[in-house]
Amino acid sequence: MHRLALSVLVLSLATPAGFAQQSSSSLVAPEFLYSGGSAFPAAAAVTTMPPSATRTAFSGVGIGVKAGLLGAGVEVATPLSWHVNLRGGGNFMSYSDTLTSDGISYNAALRFRSAEASVDWFPWAKGFHISPGALLYNGNQITAGASVPAGKTFTLDGTTYTSSATDPVTGTGAVTMNKTAPKLTVGWGNLVPRSGRHFSVPVEIGAAYIGDPKVAVTLAGTACYTYEGTPYCSAVATNSMIQSNLAAQVQKLNKDAEDARFFPLLSLGFAYRF
Repeated sequence: MHRLALSVLVLSLATPAGFAQQSSSSLVAPEFLYSGGSAFPAAAAVTTMPPSATRTAFSGVGIGVKAGLLGAGVEVATPLSWHVNLRGGGNFMSYSDTLTSDGISYNAALRFRSAEASVDWFPWAKGFHISPGALLYNGNQITAGASVPAGKTFTLDGTTYTSSATDPVTGTGAVTMNKTAPKLTVGWGNLVPRSGRHFSVPVEIGAAYIGDPKVAVTLAGTACYTYEGTPYCSAVATNSMIQSNLAAQVQKLNKDAEDARFFPLLSLGFAYRF
C-alpha cells in the first residue's frame, strides 16, 4: 500500500514537469527556434535590401552620331547615377549659297563648328530626359563676299546708288556669335540605356542662348549718285555720306538679327552602348 502511494506521488510530480516542457516547446513557433533551441526570430537572420539597393550597379559608355540644326555631330555619354548621365560632343556643318539684299549680292558661306556638354536627368529612369548644358565652343559663323555688278543699283538706308562701270562695288559681310552659350533641351532616348539594350535612337529639342549675333558689312569700289540734281561718283570707303548710310543699314541688320538670340536646337541620332 505504501509502495502504491509512493508510485502515485512520483507520477503526480513528474507529469506536470513533462507537460510544461512539452507545452513550452510547442508554444514556440518553429521559425523562432534558432541554433541550440534558443528562441530567435528567423527573419532577423535574413537581410532585406531596399528596392533601390537591389538594382545592379550600372556603368558603361554610349557613343552616338546625330544630325541636326547645328550640323552633323558625334557624342559620348556615361552614367553618373541611375538617373543622371554626363554627355558631351561636337558638331560641324558647311554650306554655301548666294542671296541678294537691297541690290547687293552675297556669296555666303555658312561654317558651323561647336563643342557641347550636357547633364541628362532622367526623372523616371526611362528614355525621357531634361538636359541643361552649354555650347562650350561656339564657332558658328556666316561669311560672305559682297558685290554689285557694274551699272546696277543698290540701296543703303533708303538711298539709291549705282555701281561704277569702271570700278564696281565689292565688299565683305559676316555674322558672328558669342563663343559660349548656355542651352536647355528635352529629349527621348538614352545613349546608355538602363534596360541593358545596346542600341538607341535619341531625339532632342530645345534652344541655346547665343546672345545677339553681330553683323558686319564693309564695301569698297566706286558708287555713283545724284545729289541736288548733280551726279557724283565717289569712292565708297572714303565718302562720309555713303559710310553713314552703310552704318545705318548695318544697324538695321543687327536689329533684325536680335530675333536669332535663341538658337533652336533639334537633332536625331543613333547610338550604341558598350
